[in-house]
Amino acid sequence: MTEATMAIAGDGVSLVEARALRQWFPVGGSLLQRRRDVVRAVDDVSFTITRGEVLGLVGESGSGKSTLGRALLRMTEPTEGQILFEGRDITRLGRSALRPIRPRMQFVFQDPFASLNPRMTVRQIVGAPLVIQRPELDTAACSARIAEALQTVGLSTQYADRYPHEFSGGQRQRIGIARALILHPSFLVADEPVSALDVSIQAQIVNLLIEVRKRLGVAMLFISHDLAVVGHLCDRVAVMYLGRIVEIAPTRTLFRQPRHPYTEALFSAVPVPDPTMRRERIILRGDMPSPLAPPSGCAFRGRCRYALPECASAVPPLRAVDGDHWTRCIRDDLALGCAKTSGRVQPSF
Repeated sequence: MTEATMAIAGDGVSLVEARALRQWFPVGGSLLQRRRDVVRAVDDVSFTITRGEVLGLVGESGSGKSTLGRALLRMTEPTEGQILFEGRDITRLGRSALRPIRPRMQFVFQDPFASLNPRMTVRQIVGAPLVIQRPELDTAACSARIAEALQTVGLSTQYADRYPHEFSGGQRQRIGIARALILHPSFLVADEPVSALDVSIQAQIVNLLIEVRKRLGVAMLFISHDLAVVGHLCDRVAVMYLGRIVEIAPTRTLFRQPRHPYTEALFSAVPVPDPTMRRERIILRGDMPSPLAPPSGCAFRGRCRYALPECASAVPPLRAVDGDHWTRCIRDDLALGCAKTSGRVQPSF
């Protein structure tokens, strides 16, 4: 483990580690034009997730969150860097060498409607990983494992012979989680697992993930754009912008005192539950730059109200500012906040 990733790790034994991970996608080019541009979806990302820890990953759409989650599980082939799982470098392992590791690293998809095969029953969907990874199990053993997985996510075994269209969105997501848990993984990547669900159902799925973590000790990378959900579930939070982590800290520390202007802007967009309170809203200028042609220096400087000329000179390193609180900003003089309000507002009725 490098010095940098040791510093931005949680407490405990390392389970998953990313070292200077890059995921670039070539675009353009032709037989007559060999020059090809690249989309820098993930660019020089390093962090560690310890056993039993939940790391939240937040940021705007297009920041690279889902691509990072897929790269960690080798669902896409990383361009550069290293991925370590349980201390073993799995970055360049072949299909046969990676197969015994697959059961311990599972993925929960965002869309519970598209991620389940409509022509398969729940029994077939949840049991499919056993067919691939545990062919030595007989029918009775498979049925017992399927029943156990369904019970873990709060579904009755009487639903096992039904099809996905017979379930609600929340129930379908529970089926997807059961499929991910049936091989008893030690690490889950949950890619916005509640964003496609109603608010009331979101709470049920979040509480289910909390219960799964307590009972099974599963570590998670929880990808979301909902800061309230992240604050409720996660031990630490990493903030991503244009392919890079710009801030990472324990959840309470980050929510109390963000140290990067982009994080402050994200918090300003969170609604205040008290209608008599008014929060200062930070409106970012323009759109996120294209990952095809990222700006020089700090990628956020074009939208940052605190930017200085020095911000364009070089990409700021991810550095510790207070113990296990890391940021990619050169402005240590800023007093940022996440819950600034302008006081109580007189009701108009």
